[in-house]
Amino acid sequence: MSIPTEPIGSIPRPRALQEALAEHAEGRLSAADLTKIQAQATAETLDTLEALGCTVLVDGEQSKPSFVTYPLAGLATLDPSGAVIPFADGHTRQLPVLTEGPFRYQVGAHSFLRDAQRHTDRPVKQAVIAPSALSLLYPADGIAGYSREAFLADLADEAEADIRGCLDAGAHSVQLDFTEGRLSLKLDPSGGLLDQFVSLNNEVLGRFSEEERARLGVHTCPGGDHDSTHSLDVDYAQLLPKLFELRVGNFYVQLASELDPDRVLGIIADQLRPGIRVFVGVTDPIDPVVESAEEVRDRVLRAARYIPVDQLGTTDDCGFSPFADDNSTSRDTAFAKIGARVRGTALAGEALGL
Repeated sequence: MSIPTEPIGSIPRPRALQEALAEHAEGRLSAADLTKIQAQATAETLDTLEALGCTVLVDGEQSKPSFVTYPLAGLATLDPSGAVIPFADGHTRQLPVLTEGPFRYQVGAHSFLRDAQRHTDRPVKQAVIAPSALSLLYPADGIAGYSREAFLADLADEAEADIRGCLDAGAHSVQLDFTEGRLSLKLDPSGGLLDQFVSLNNEVLGRFSEEERARLGVHTCPGGDHDSTHSLDVDYAQLLPKLFELRVGNFYVQLASELDPDRVLGIIADQLRPGIRVFVGVTDPIDPVVESAEEVRDRVLRAARYIPVDQLGTTDDCGFSPFADDNSTSRDTAFAKIGARVRGTALAGEALGL
C-alpha cells in the first residue's frame, strides 16, 4: 500500500499560450490556431507531470477559459453583470447571468479529457464545475417564462451529463470543484445557502451508483486567484460537516494554508466514514516559496495521526491558475511544488512503513 497523491487541476499556461489567448481575443489569431497551441500546452503539461512521477495526471486546464465558465463558452443567452466575487486583495471576479432558458451546457468536460487522453496512456483525472456554482447564474428577479425550478432541473440534468460523459470516456476520477462552498458562508452566515448548494449537488450525485461515486470527488478551498483568496477568513468548522454530507468517495481538502491544521484535521477525523478517502492539501499554490519534500513529508505524517493511512491521500491546496489570465504563479514554481508533493508523499509512506 502507498499513499495516493493527485493534483487538483489547473497549471499556469505557458507564455506562448498566454500570448495566443490575447491575440485571439483581439481577433489576430484564428480559433484553429489557438486550438493547436492549447493542444501543445496540454501535451507539455502531461509530459512534465509524468516526468515528475505523478501516477494520476491532469491536463492543467490549458484549454479552459476558467474552471467555472467552461460550460458557457459560446452561450448567447448571458449578460455579464452577474454575481461579483470579491477577493481579499481587493480584486473581483464576476459571473455572467442567464437571460433566457432553457439552460444547456455548450461544452462538456469530457471533450478536454479526450483531448488529454490523446497525449498519454496514464490515468487522467477530470475536474468539472459543481452544479451549485452554476446555480448562481439564475437572476434574482427571475426570467419570464423560465422559473428557477425549471432552471435547476435543467442544470441538474446538464451536470449529470457532464460527469457521466467523463466517466464514460474513461476518467480515472471526476472531481467537482466546490470553492463556492466556503464562500457561501460569507454570503450567508446562517448556512442556508450552503444547505441549498449541498442539496443540489447531492441531487446530481444521487443519480450515480455506489461504484460510480467511488470515482467521484469534491474539492474545497477558499479560492485562489492572483495569489488571493475569497473566504479564508471563514471558519472551516462551519463548512466541513456539511461538506462530508456530499455523496462522493473522495474529498480534496485545502489544508497547507490553514493557520491551525491540527484543528482542521480533528474536524475531518470526526467526519470520517467507511469507504471514503481524504486528500489533504500539502502544498500552497499561493505561497511563492516552494515546499521541500521534507516539509511535505511532515505534513503528511501529521495528517496520518488523524486519518487512517488507508483513507489518506495528498494533493495541492488548490489549482495553480483557475482562470486562464492568472499568471501570478509561474509554471516552473507550480511544477516544483508538485514535484515536492510527489517526493514528500513517498517519503511519508516510507516513514510509515508502507
